Amino acid sequence: MKAALLVIDLQKDFFTSERLKAAEKRLIENVNSLTALARAHEVPVIWVRQEMKPDGSDAPLGDRKAGKKFVISGTDGSKLLDGLRVEADDREIVKTRYSPFFRTNLEQLLHDLGTDTLVIAGINTHACVRMAAIDAYERDYELVLATDCIDSWDEEHHDVTMKYLSGKIARPMTNAQADAFLGS
Repeated sequence: MKAALLVIDLQKDFFTSERLKAAEKRLIENVNSLTALARAHEVPVIWVRQEMKPDGSDAPLGDRKAGKKFVISGTDGSKLLDGLRVEADDREIVKTRYSPFFRTNLEQLLHDLGTDTLVIAGINTHACVRMAAIDAYERDYELVLATDCIDSWDEEHHDVTMKYLSGKIARPMTNAQADAFLGS
């Protein structure tokens, strides 16, 4: 097994809902714990961020139609949450859609790393986490959902998505379980 850890969209602009504001400290602590475990097992850490042009021209269609502008390139809101421990050897993928595979070099990076297994952490469960998992599954990656490190502003759809993904295309694991798995 050759794993990589994807940490998806832990950016300031996405933490405006009451639910994610309340979860922010817990998610930062759990993600920092998971990234430390990954590094201890020599598992590459890949930070995935969504970023849009200031004019919104590369935003998803629905956001363009609604005039929504967030995670604008160069703004504070596009940055990762304060307190996340990013290290020099970590990699970064910048995307414009829910899936980190869409029009990015993620697939090539994973190929170059020899990756066959992905551990997925981040937000929002029902959108970007789900798309990352499904697109990775479609590319024949073994998948682990880092349950201590995944959440959404939408509790109902978080629960539905975790239920759908778990056991069908991915194995849910706590950080402790992921530590044992990565060490096996």
